[in-house]
Amino acid sequence: MIQNIVDLIYDQYYPPTASTRPILERHSRSVASLALDINARLGLGLDPVLVETAAMLHDVGICRCNAPSLGCEGPHPYLRHGVEGADLLRAAGAPEEVARVAERHTGAGLTADDALRLGLPADRSLMPESLLERLVCYADKFYSKSGTMERKPLDRVRASIAKFGSEAASRFEELHREFGT
Repeated sequence: MIQNIVDLIYDQYYPPTASTRPILERHSRSVASLALDINARLGLGLDPVLVETAAMLHDVGICRCNAPSLGCEGPHPYLRHGVEGADLLRAAGAPEEVARVAERHTGAGLTADDALRLGLPADRSLMPESLLERLVCYADKFYSKSGTMERKPLDRVRASIAKFGSEAASRFEELHREFGT
């Protein structure tokens, strides 16, 4: 059933002819591979099918956002892609734990103050809380959806997160201590 949800979502929102699909698939596959590797290496005990599913679906909301470089012309700012993805996943009947991964993976998590300042819903948590949410959030930081899409070195990840302030950098460092690659 889980793989059916991945296929259903991809086919509905990213048809095989859509220019966004190979970008989303390559990025998500890279994130899934790293998350699965960390899960196995650290013996986290998460169901590998669930890890892979959550990682493959964490960015599904980009189709509802305005990101022309990714082939997306939705009405929302890109920063909303996690919230939009969670809404898509819930509507499709995906497990809530998968929807929450999409909702909470942005940056190193967003505080309620961050959400208010950025115009995102502040009525729900946008901080990765569960082990699955934290794992996919962490793995996602090492891959971009543009450029070479190769794995970023840790110093580059740290620099990109630091642009969002010291609190975000501290949250990433907590994730790195937990999952360090």
